[in-house]
Amino acid sequence: MDADTIQIKAAWKILEQVADPEVPVLTVIDLGIIRHIDIVEHRLQITITPTYTGCPAMDVMSMGIRMALLENGFKHIEIKQVLSPAWTTDWMSESGKQKLKAYGIAPPNTTQAVCTPQSFQQEESIQCPLCNSYHTQLISQFGSTACKALYKCDDCKEPFDYFKCH
Repeated sequence: MDADTIQIKAAWKILEQVADPEVPVLTVIDLGIIRHIDIVEHRLQITITPTYTGCPAMDVMSMGIRMALLENGFKHIEIKQVLSPAWTTDWMSESGKQKLKAYGIAPPNTTQAVCTPQSFQQEESIQCPLCNSYHTQLISQFGSTACKALYKCDDCKEPFDYFKCH
């Protein structure tokens, strides 16, 4: 293995420890925002895609990425943001989705979970991360952050965030 490949593998490993500032149980790897790592002109180049255009957490994530790499001996680091292709929740790791649920945030659905007459009145059925019920209702399109919606469980009566699909 050449030196560049070893450095790239080491960088991926380091980034497994960089937390999302809005959902600290997730890492930037769990989120799937790291698009590419390469060595370009003796610089470690990290390409990231924000979860949505204008995400205020991206500056903090970029700083966290840079600090983690500097602390582990990388000196020449370039962090590039790209908007295309647009980030999608499909890029999240399955482990990340499980971490969200354990943290009390409903992970993004990929398909309609249940089919009832009420489900045709809303976009999708969201499972409560606390009691696993599908008897939930949308309270607000925006939860604690713009990438989440606020729901309430009709069974356990608890409110919870849902990490919106996009």
